[in-house]
Amino acid sequence: MIKPWPKLGTTPLGDFKVFALRTDRKVSPRTGAEHDFYVIESVDWVNIVAVTPDQQLVMIEQYRHGSNTIELEIPGGMMDAHESSPMTAGLRELREETGYEGSPAQVIGRIFPNPAIMSNTCYTVLVENCHCVHPVEFDHGEDLITRLVPVGDVPRLVADGRITHAMVVVALYHYDLWHRGLKAAVK
Repeated sequence: MIKPWPKLGTTPLGDFKVFALRTDRKVSPRTGAEHDFYVIESVDWVNIVAVTPDQQLVMIEQYRHGSNTIELEIPGGMMDAHESSPMTAGLRELREETGYEGSPAQVIGRIFPNPAIMSNTCYTVLVENCHCVHPVEFDHGEDLITRLVPVGDVPRLVADGRITHAMVVVALYHYDLWHRGLKAAVK
């Protein structure tokens, strides 16, 4: 039986605005040996699957510095410190990045982006009946273009390697499961 590893202590290593780095000293419950583990502390994230009444998916294209590529994605971002609800954060990100709003909003997925080294959760928020009703409000580091993509085209875009952002692919899979009736909204 797998058991949690008791933590002996934590040492902060640095704060880098969008994440912090720490090391945790833990004890193996199997061997009793002590080990250091590095953890990236990040705030929770949201990804928004926004669907128009005519079954268009509201997507964005943006340049990503880590991969040095232009990616086709769904809207998303970090939850602000004052936001306790992924739905609130998702609606805010959708409005800021695309100008779209809709309802109802519901969480249809929750994952740990990389539980080996990261402390955060990423939520998939579904927003239906979306319409463009606001001008965009980009963050200072954003440069986005909104694209409407037929929902039926999404599997081919993933299969062809046009959608390659891992968290976006996971969110779209949550949507596919929800759409098939295999997944209920997350409480």
